[in-house]
Amino acid sequence: MNEHTLLSRRNFLKLGAAAVVLAGGGWALGGTSWGRQASHTARALVKGGDLPAEYLRQIIAADNSHCRTIMWQSAAPLDDPQVEFRPAGQSGASAIPAQHDTFTDDGVTCTIYTAQITGLTPGTAYEYRIASGQLAGDWQPLRPDDGGSFQALLFPDSQSNDYSGWRELAQAAARRHPDAAFFVNMGDLVDNGEDHTQWNAWFDAVDGINSRIPLVPLMGNHETYNQQWKVRLPEAYLHEFAVPENGSAQFARYYYSFDYGPVHFIVLNTQWDETEEFKPGLLDEQLAWFPHDMQKNRKKWNIVLLHKDVLQYRIHNRPERTEGISEEGRAFMPLFDALGIDVVFSAHLHTYRNRGRLYNFQPADHGPLYILTGVAGNVRYPGLWVDHAFDKKVAPQPETDNYLTLDASADALEIRCFLPDGTEIDHTALQK
Repeated sequence: MNEHTLLSRRNFLKLGAAAVVLAGGGWALGGTSWGRQASHTARALVKGGDLPAEYLRQIIAADNSHCRTIMWQSAAPLDDPQVEFRPAGQSGASAIPAQHDTFTDDGVTCTIYTAQITGLTPGTAYEYRIASGQLAGDWQPLRPDDGGSFQALLFPDSQSNDYSGWRELAQAAARRHPDAAFFVNMGDLVDNGEDHTQWNAWFDAVDGINSRIPLVPLMGNHETYNQQWKVRLPEAYLHEFAVPENGSAQFARYYYSFDYGPVHFIVLNTQWDETEEFKPGLLDEQLAWFPHDMQKNRKKWNIVLLHKDVLQYRIHNRPERTEGISEEGRAFMPLFDALGIDVVFSAHLHTYRNRGRLYNFQPADHGPLYILTGVAGNVRYPGLWVDHAFDKKVAPQPETDNYLTLDASADALEIRCFLPDGTEIDHTALQK
Protein backbone atom coordinates (compact mmCIF):
# COMPACT_ATOMS: atom_id res chain seq x y z
CA MET A 1 0.00 0.00 0.00
CA ASN A 2 1.09 3.62 -0.49
CA GLU A 3 2.79 5.46 2.34
CA HIS A 4 0.23 8.27 2.12
CA THR A 5 -2.57 5.83 2.82
CA LEU A 6 -1.02 3.83 5.59
CA LEU A 7 1.86 4.22 7.97
CA SER A 8 5.13 6.07 8.08
CA ARG A 9 8.21 4.25 6.91
CA ARG A 10 9.61 4.97 10.32
CA ASN A 11 6.98 3.05 12.25
CA PHE A 12 8.49 -0.17 13.54
CA LEU A 13 6.58 -3.42 13.99
CA LYS A 14 7.61 -6.93 14.95
CA LEU A 15 7.67 -9.89 12.64
CA GLY A 16 8.73 -12.93 14.63
CA ALA A 17 12.19 -12.13 15.95
CA ALA A 18 12.98 -9.69 13.15
CA ALA A 19 12.50 -5.94 13.32
CA VAL A 20 10.94 -4.63 10.15
CA VAL A 21 9.98 -1.26 8.76
CA LEU A 22 6.71 -0.60 7.03
CA ALA A 23 7.90 0.91 3.74
CA GLY A 24 5.32 2.37 1.42
CA GLY A 25 2.79 0.09 3.02
CA GLY A 26 5.12 -2.91 2.85
CA TRP A 27 7.96 -4.15 5.02
CA ALA A 28 11.49 -2.91 4.61
CA LEU A 29 13.74 -5.32 6.42
CA GLY A 30 16.68 -3.41 7.84
CA GLY A 31 19.21 -2.23 5.33
CA THR A 32 19.77 -5.22 3.11
CA SER A 33 16.22 -6.53 3.23
CA TRP A 34 16.19 -10.17 4.14
CA GLY A 35 19.94 -10.62 4.50
CA ARG A 36 22.80 -10.83 2.08
CA GLN A 37 24.12 -13.91 3.80
CA ALA A 38 21.41 -15.94 2.12
CA SER A 39 23.05 -18.65 0.09
CA HIS A 40 22.27 -19.18 -3.54
CA THR A 41 22.58 -22.82 -4.51
CA ALA A 42 20.13 -23.53 -7.33
CA ARG A 43 21.65 -24.04 -10.74
CA ALA A 44 18.48 -24.41 -12.70
CA LEU A 45 17.23 -27.67 -14.00
CA VAL A 46 20.33 -28.88 -15.74
CA LYS A 47 20.62 -31.88 -13.52
CA GLY A 48 23.81 -33.81 -13.98
CA GLY A 49 25.03 -31.45 -16.68
CA ASP A 50 27.60 -28.72 -17.04
CA LEU A 51 25.45 -26.02 -18.62
CA PRO A 52 25.98 -22.90 -16.45
CA ALA A 53 22.38 -21.70 -16.57
CA GLU A 54 19.79 -21.02 -13.91
CA TYR A 55 16.18 -20.13 -13.26
CA LEU A 56 14.64 -21.77 -16.26
CA ARG A 57 11.11 -20.48 -16.57
CA GLN A 58 8.04 -20.40 -18.78
CA ILE A 59 6.31 -17.04 -19.11
CA ILE A 60 2.70 -16.67 -20.20
CA ALA A 61 2.22 -15.68 -23.85
CA ALA A 62 -0.56 -13.65 -25.44
CA ASP A 63 -1.70 -16.73 -27.40
CA ASN A 64 -1.04 -19.80 -25.27
CA SER A 65 -2.59 -22.22 -27.72
CA HIS A 66 0.29 -21.78 -30.18
CA CYS A 67 3.08 -19.95 -28.33
CA ARG A 68 5.15 -20.05 -25.16
CA THR A 69 7.97 -17.82 -23.91
CA ILE A 70 11.03 -19.51 -22.37
CA MET A 71 13.59 -17.62 -20.27
CA TRP A 72 16.69 -18.40 -18.24
CA GLN A 73 19.86 -16.65 -17.16
CA SER A 74 23.58 -17.14 -16.58
CA ALA A 75 26.45 -15.34 -14.93
CA ALA A 76 28.30 -15.08 -18.25
CA PRO A 77 27.25 -15.23 -21.91
CA LEU A 78 26.61 -18.70 -23.35
CA ASP A 79 27.75 -19.99 -26.72
CA ASP A 80 24.94 -20.34 -29.28
CA PRO A 81 22.02 -20.41 -26.79
CA GLN A 82 18.90 -22.20 -28.07
CA VAL A 83 15.62 -23.73 -27.03
CA GLU A 84 14.88 -27.16 -28.46
CA PHE A 85 11.34 -28.55 -28.45
CA ARG A 86 9.43 -31.58 -29.72
CA PRO A 87 6.21 -33.52 -29.16
CA ALA A 88 6.64 -35.41 -25.90
CA GLY A 89 8.50 -38.69 -26.28
CA GLN A 90 9.49 -38.22 -29.91
CA SER A 91 13.02 -38.18 -31.27
CA GLY A 92 14.52 -35.20 -32.97
CA ALA A 93 13.66 -31.61 -32.13
CA SER A 94 13.22 -28.14 -33.56
CA ALA A 95 15.55 -25.41 -32.34
CA ILE A 96 14.97 -21.69 -31.82
CA PRO A 97 17.83 -19.25 -31.18
CA ALA A 98 17.53 -17.32 -27.93
CA GLN A 99 17.98 -13.57 -27.69
CA HIS A 100 20.12 -12.32 -24.84
CA ASP A 101 20.24 -9.20 -22.68
CA THR A 102 23.10 -8.46 -20.30
CA PHE A 103 21.77 -6.72 -17.23
CA THR A 104 23.49 -5.24 -14.17
CA ASP A 105 21.58 -4.44 -10.98
CA ASP A 106 22.57 -4.40 -7.32
CA GLY A 107 26.20 -4.73 -8.44
CA VAL A 108 25.53 -8.11 -10.07
CA THR A 109 25.69 -8.74 -13.81
CA CYS A 110 23.85 -11.57 -15.50
CA THR A 111 22.79 -12.46 -19.00
CA ILE A 112 19.09 -13.18 -19.51
CA TYR A 113 17.94 -15.33 -22.44
CA THR A 114 14.54 -15.26 -24.09
CA ALA A 115 13.04 -17.41 -26.82
CA GLN A 116 9.44 -17.69 -27.96
CA ILE A 117 8.27 -21.03 -29.25
CA THR A 118 5.59 -20.64 -31.94
CA GLY A 119 3.57 -22.94 -34.15
CA LEU A 120 2.50 -25.28 -31.34
CA THR A 121 -0.55 -27.51 -31.78
CA PRO A 122 -3.21 -26.69 -29.16
CA GLY A 123 -3.50 -29.28 -26.41
CA THR A 124 -0.53 -31.37 -27.62
CA ALA A 125 2.00 -32.45 -25.00
CA TYR A 126 5.46 -31.12 -25.81
CA GLU A 127 8.80 -31.07 -24.09
CA TYR A 128 11.60 -28.53 -24.31
CA ARG A 129 15.13 -27.95 -23.12
CA ILE A 130 17.79 -25.27 -23.31
CA ALA A 131 21.08 -25.84 -25.10
CA SER A 132 24.40 -24.08 -25.59
CA GLY A 133 27.09 -25.44 -27.92
CA GLN A 134 27.47 -29.15 -27.09
CA LEU A 135 25.67 -28.82 -23.75
CA ALA A 136 21.97 -29.26 -23.10
CA GLY A 137 19.65 -29.24 -20.11
CA ASP A 138 17.01 -31.76 -19.15
CA TRP A 139 13.75 -32.03 -21.05
CA GLN A 140 10.87 -30.14 -19.40
CA PRO A 141 7.12 -30.49 -20.03
CA LEU A 142 5.21 -27.91 -22.05
CA ARG A 143 1.50 -28.11 -22.80
CA PRO A 144 -0.26 -25.49 -24.92
CA ASP A 145 -3.77 -24.32 -24.14
CA ASP A 146 -6.41 -26.54 -25.76
CA GLY A 147 -9.08 -23.84 -25.59
CA GLY A 148 -11.17 -25.68 -23.03
CA SER A 149 -11.49 -25.81 -19.26
CA PHE A 150 -8.45 -25.19 -17.08
CA GLN A 151 -7.29 -24.55 -13.52
CA ALA A 152 -4.88 -21.81 -12.46
CA LEU A 153 -3.07 -21.13 -9.18
CA LEU A 154 -3.14 -17.58 -7.77
CA PHE A 155 -0.62 -16.45 -5.17
CA PRO A 156 -0.88 -13.09 -3.36
CA ASP A 157 2.14 -10.98 -2.34
CA SER A 158 5.14 -13.24 -1.68
CA GLN A 159 7.47 -10.54 -0.27
CA SER A 160 9.26 -11.89 2.79
CA ASN A 161 12.18 -11.56 5.14
CA ASP A 162 12.63 -15.33 4.84
CA TYR A 163 11.34 -16.93 1.65
CA SER A 164 11.09 -20.44 3.13
CA GLY A 165 7.40 -19.94 3.90
CA TRP A 166 6.74 -18.77 0.36
CA ARG A 167 8.57 -21.83 -0.94
CA GLU A 168 6.55 -24.21 1.26
CA LEU A 169 3.26 -22.63 0.23
CA ALA A 170 4.03 -22.60 -3.50
CA GLN A 171 5.44 -26.12 -3.60
CA ALA A 172 2.56 -27.58 -1.56
CA ALA A 173 -0.02 -25.87 -3.75
CA ALA A 174 1.68 -27.20 -6.89
CA ARG A 175 1.64 -30.73 -5.44
CA ARG A 176 -2.05 -30.50 -4.51
CA HIS A 177 -2.99 -29.17 -7.94
CA PRO A 178 -0.70 -30.98 -10.40
CA ASP A 179 -2.93 -30.16 -13.37
CA ALA A 180 -2.75 -26.38 -12.94
CA ALA A 181 -2.14 -24.75 -16.31
CA PHE A 182 -0.28 -21.69 -15.00
CA PHE A 183 0.30 -19.69 -11.84
CA VAL A 184 -0.12 -16.01 -10.99
CA ASN A 185 1.93 -13.96 -8.52
CA MET A 186 -0.08 -10.84 -7.71
CA GLY A 187 2.79 -8.32 -7.29
CA ASP A 188 5.27 -7.61 -4.52
CA LEU A 189 7.05 -10.78 -5.50
CA VAL A 190 10.00 -9.55 -3.46
CA ASP A 191 10.38 -7.07 -0.61
CA ASN A 192 13.05 -5.00 -2.36
CA GLY A 193 13.23 -4.87 -6.15
CA GLU A 194 16.93 -4.01 -6.26
CA ASP A 195 18.10 -6.75 -3.88
CA HIS A 196 19.34 -9.59 -6.09
CA THR A 197 19.44 -12.03 -3.16
CA GLN A 198 15.69 -11.69 -2.86
CA TRP A 199 15.16 -12.43 -6.54
CA ASN A 200 17.38 -15.49 -6.12
CA ALA A 201 15.25 -16.58 -3.16
CA TRP A 202 12.02 -16.03 -5.08
CA PHE A 203 13.22 -18.11 -8.05
CA ASP A 204 14.56 -20.82 -5.75
CA ALA A 205 11.15 -21.05 -4.09
CA VAL A 206 9.36 -21.87 -7.36
CA ASP A 207 12.07 -24.24 -8.60
CA GLY A 208 10.40 -27.07 -10.55
CA ILE A 209 7.14 -25.14 -10.91
CA ASN A 210 8.29 -22.29 -13.13
CA SER A 211 9.93 -24.66 -15.62
CA ARG A 212 6.80 -26.86 -15.86
CA ILE A 213 3.99 -24.29 -16.13
CA PRO A 214 4.05 -20.63 -17.13
CA LEU A 215 4.12 -17.70 -14.73
CA VAL A 216 1.81 -14.67 -14.87
CA PRO A 217 3.72 -11.92 -12.99
CA LEU A 218 2.34 -8.61 -11.76
CA MET A 219 4.41 -5.58 -10.84
CA GLY A 220 3.91 -4.38 -7.28
CA ASN A 221 5.18 -1.31 -5.49
CA HIS A 222 8.02 -3.25 -3.86
CA GLU A 223 9.46 -4.07 -7.28
CA THR A 224 10.12 -0.30 -7.58
CA TYR A 225 12.28 0.11 -4.42
CA ASN A 226 16.04 0.49 -4.38
CA GLN A 227 18.36 -0.51 -1.54
CA GLN A 228 17.76 2.82 0.20
CA TRP A 229 13.98 2.27 0.08
CA LYS A 230 13.50 5.06 -2.42
CA VAL A 231 11.39 4.50 -5.51
CA ARG A 232 13.05 3.88 -8.83
CA LEU A 233 12.09 2.22 -12.09
CA PRO A 234 11.53 -1.55 -11.63
CA GLU A 235 14.67 -2.54 -13.49
CA ALA A 236 14.99 -6.14 -12.28
CA TYR A 237 11.32 -6.97 -12.82
CA LEU A 238 11.35 -5.56 -16.35
CA HIS A 239 14.37 -7.66 -17.33
CA GLU A 240 13.31 -10.86 -15.59
CA PHE A 241 9.86 -11.30 -17.17
CA ALA A 242 9.21 -11.01 -20.91
CA VAL A 243 5.44 -10.73 -20.66
CA PRO A 244 3.22 -10.22 -23.74
CA GLU A 245 3.67 -7.04 -25.72
CA ASN A 246 1.17 -4.23 -25.17
CA GLY A 247 2.14 -1.96 -28.08
CA SER A 248 3.57 0.71 -25.78
CA ALA A 249 6.95 2.30 -26.42
CA GLN A 250 6.99 3.91 -22.98
CA PHE A 251 5.57 1.14 -20.79
CA ALA A 252 6.48 -2.18 -22.39
CA ARG A 253 6.13 -5.04 -19.87
CA TYR A 254 4.25 -2.84 -17.35
CA TYR A 255 0.78 -4.11 -18.30
CA TYR A 256 -0.50 -6.73 -20.74
CA SER A 257 -3.24 -9.21 -21.58
CA PHE A 258 -3.49 -12.85 -22.59
CA ASP A 259 -5.99 -15.55 -23.42
CA TYR A 260 -6.37 -18.95 -21.83
CA GLY A 261 -9.28 -21.27 -22.55
CA PRO A 262 -12.56 -19.34 -22.41
CA VAL A 263 -10.99 -16.45 -20.44
CA HIS A 264 -9.36 -13.18 -21.43
CA PHE A 265 -7.05 -11.87 -18.69
CA ILE A 266 -6.10 -8.20 -18.36
CA VAL A 267 -3.07 -7.44 -16.17
CA LEU A 268 -3.19 -3.77 -15.15
CA ASN A 269 -0.45 -1.79 -13.43
CA THR A 270 -1.22 0.27 -10.31
CA GLN A 271 2.26 1.73 -9.80
CA TRP A 272 1.75 5.16 -11.34
CA ASP A 273 2.58 6.92 -8.08
CA GLU A 274 5.95 5.16 -7.97
CA THR A 275 6.82 5.69 -11.65
CA GLU A 276 5.42 9.19 -12.23
CA GLU A 277 8.70 10.94 -11.37
CA PHE A 278 10.62 8.88 -13.93
CA LYS A 279 8.05 8.05 -16.60
CA PRO A 280 4.76 9.95 -16.35
CA GLY A 281 1.53 8.85 -17.95
CA LEU A 282 1.14 5.20 -16.91
CA LEU A 283 -2.47 5.55 -15.74
CA ASP A 284 -3.63 7.60 -18.72
CA GLU A 285 -2.04 5.18 -21.15
CA GLN A 286 -3.81 2.21 -19.56
CA LEU A 287 -7.17 4.00 -19.47
CA ALA A 288 -6.87 4.40 -23.27
CA TRP A 289 -5.47 0.91 -23.93
CA PHE A 290 -7.87 -1.10 -21.78
CA PRO A 291 -11.09 -0.51 -23.82
CA HIS A 292 -9.28 -1.16 -27.09
CA ASP A 293 -7.85 -4.40 -25.72
CA MET A 294 -11.29 -5.54 -24.62
CA GLN A 295 -12.83 -4.64 -27.97
CA LYS A 296 -10.29 -6.86 -29.76
CA ASN A 297 -9.99 -9.72 -27.31
CA ARG A 298 -13.23 -10.20 -25.36
CA LYS A 299 -13.96 -13.81 -24.40
CA LYS A 300 -16.77 -15.62 -22.61
CA TRP A 301 -15.12 -14.66 -19.31
CA ASN A 302 -13.02 -11.54 -18.73
CA ILE A 303 -10.83 -11.23 -15.63
CA VAL A 304 -8.68 -8.35 -14.37
CA LEU A 305 -5.55 -8.78 -12.27
CA LEU A 306 -4.09 -5.75 -10.47
CA HIS A 307 -1.79 -5.29 -7.49
CA LYS A 308 -3.18 -2.43 -5.38
CA ASP A 309 -6.70 -2.88 -4.09
CA VAL A 310 -9.82 -0.97 -5.14
CA LEU A 311 -11.09 -0.37 -1.58
CA GLN A 312 -9.75 1.85 1.18
CA TYR A 313 -9.87 0.43 4.70
CA ARG A 314 -9.99 2.13 8.07
CA ILE A 315 -6.98 1.47 10.26
CA HIS A 316 -7.08 0.72 13.96
CA ASN A 317 -6.05 3.76 16.02
CA ARG A 318 -6.21 6.03 12.97
CA PRO A 319 -9.58 7.79 13.34
CA GLU A 320 -8.79 10.18 10.47
CA ARG A 321 -8.61 7.27 8.03
CA THR A 322 -12.01 6.76 6.37
CA GLU A 323 -13.57 3.75 4.70
CA GLY A 324 -14.28 3.99 1.01
CA ILE A 325 -12.87 3.50 -2.48
CA SER A 326 -9.14 3.77 -3.13
CA GLU A 327 -7.48 5.95 -5.75
CA GLU A 328 -7.00 2.83 -7.87
CA GLY A 329 -10.65 1.92 -7.48
CA ARG A 330 -11.81 5.39 -8.53
CA ALA A 331 -9.61 5.15 -11.63
CA PHE A 332 -10.56 1.66 -12.80
CA MET A 333 -13.91 0.55 -11.36
CA PRO A 334 -16.07 2.58 -13.79
CA LEU A 335 -14.26 0.88 -16.66
CA PHE A 336 -14.75 -2.54 -15.07
CA ASP A 337 -18.49 -1.80 -14.97
CA ALA A 338 -18.66 -0.42 -18.50
CA LEU A 339 -16.59 -3.20 -20.06
CA GLY A 340 -18.42 -6.07 -18.39
CA ILE A 341 -15.51 -7.50 -16.38
CA ASP A 342 -16.50 -10.66 -14.53
CA VAL A 343 -13.87 -10.90 -11.77
CA VAL A 344 -11.27 -8.50 -10.36
CA PHE A 345 -8.41 -9.98 -8.32
CA SER A 346 -6.24 -7.60 -6.27
CA ALA A 347 -3.53 -7.85 -3.59
CA HIS A 348 -1.28 -5.40 -1.69
CA LEU A 349 -3.09 -5.33 1.68
CA HIS A 350 -1.95 -8.80 2.81
CA THR A 351 -5.41 -9.95 3.85
CA TYR A 352 -8.02 -12.15 2.17
CA ARG A 353 -11.41 -10.53 1.56
CA ASN A 354 -14.28 -11.60 -0.72
CA ARG A 355 -16.50 -8.54 -1.42
CA GLY A 356 -19.02 -10.18 -3.72
CA ARG A 357 -20.23 -8.19 -6.70
CA LEU A 358 -19.94 -4.41 -6.85
CA TYR A 359 -21.39 -1.99 -9.39
CA ASN A 360 -21.19 1.81 -9.40
CA PHE A 361 -19.07 1.61 -6.24
CA GLN A 362 -21.78 -0.28 -4.32
CA PRO A 363 -22.78 -3.89 -3.58
CA ALA A 364 -25.10 -5.20 -6.27
CA ASP A 365 -26.53 -8.36 -7.80
CA HIS A 366 -24.51 -7.73 -10.95
CA GLY A 367 -21.16 -6.25 -11.89
CA PRO A 368 -17.68 -7.65 -11.25
CA LEU A 369 -16.85 -9.99 -8.39
CA TYR A 370 -14.04 -8.46 -6.31
CA ILE A 371 -11.57 -10.65 -4.43
CA LEU A 372 -8.61 -9.37 -2.41
CA THR A 373 -6.28 -12.35 -2.61
CA GLY A 374 -4.44 -12.29 0.76
CA VAL A 375 -0.76 -12.97 1.50
CA ALA A 376 1.72 -15.66 0.41
CA GLY A 377 4.89 -14.42 2.16
CA ASN A 378 5.59 -13.90 5.84
CA VAL A 379 4.79 -10.19 5.96
CA ARG A 380 1.57 -9.71 7.93
CA TYR A 381 -0.44 -6.77 9.30
CA PRO A 382 -2.01 -8.27 12.43
CA GLY A 383 -4.89 -6.26 13.82
CA LEU A 384 -4.30 -3.41 11.39
CA TRP A 385 -7.42 -3.32 9.22
CA VAL A 386 -10.95 -2.51 10.30
CA ASP A 387 -13.34 -4.67 8.29
CA HIS A 388 -14.92 -2.90 5.31
CA ALA A 389 -18.71 -2.80 4.94
CA PHE A 390 -18.33 -4.52 1.57
CA ASP A 391 -16.46 -7.54 3.01
CA LYS A 392 -18.52 -10.72 2.74
CA LYS A 393 -15.82 -13.20 3.70
CA VAL A 394 -12.68 -12.54 5.76
CA ALA A 395 -9.87 -15.02 6.33
CA PRO A 396 -9.69 -16.58 9.80
CA GLN A 397 -7.83 -14.35 12.26
CA PRO A 398 -4.94 -14.08 12.96
CA GLU A 399 -4.23 -14.53 9.30
CA THR A 400 -1.65 -16.84 7.83
CA ASP A 401 -0.57 -17.49 4.25
CA ASN A 402 -3.10 -18.53 1.64
CA TYR A 403 -3.46 -19.25 -2.05
CA LEU A 404 -6.34 -19.50 -4.52
CA THR A 405 -7.43 -21.68 -7.39
CA LEU A 406 -9.39 -20.55 -10.41
CA ASP A 407 -11.32 -23.22 -12.34
CA ALA A 408 -12.67 -21.91 -15.63
CA SER A 409 -15.01 -23.58 -18.11
CA ALA A 410 -17.32 -22.31 -20.81
CA ASP A 411 -20.21 -22.26 -18.34
CA ALA A 412 -18.70 -21.36 -14.97
CA LEU A 413 -15.90 -19.84 -12.95
CA GLU A 414 -15.09 -21.34 -9.56
CA ILE A 415 -12.74 -19.59 -7.15
CA ARG A 416 -11.47 -21.24 -4.00
CA CYS A 417 -9.19 -19.97 -1.25
CA PHE A 418 -6.98 -22.35 0.76
CA LEU A 419 -4.81 -22.16 3.85
CA PRO A 420 -1.25 -23.56 3.59
CA ASP A 421 -2.40 -27.01 4.80
CA GLY A 422 -5.00 -27.24 2.04
CA THR A 423 -8.02 -26.29 4.17
CA GLU A 424 -10.60 -24.53 2.00
CA ILE A 425 -11.82 -21.26 3.58
CA ASP A 426 -13.88 -19.75 0.76
CA HIS A 427 -15.62 -20.81 -2.43
CA THR A 428 -17.41 -18.66 -4.99
CA ALA A 429 -18.97 -19.71 -8.29
CA LEU A 430 -20.18 -17.62 -11.23
CA GLN A 431 -22.24 -18.94 -14.11
CA LYS A 432 -23.31 -17.62 -17.50
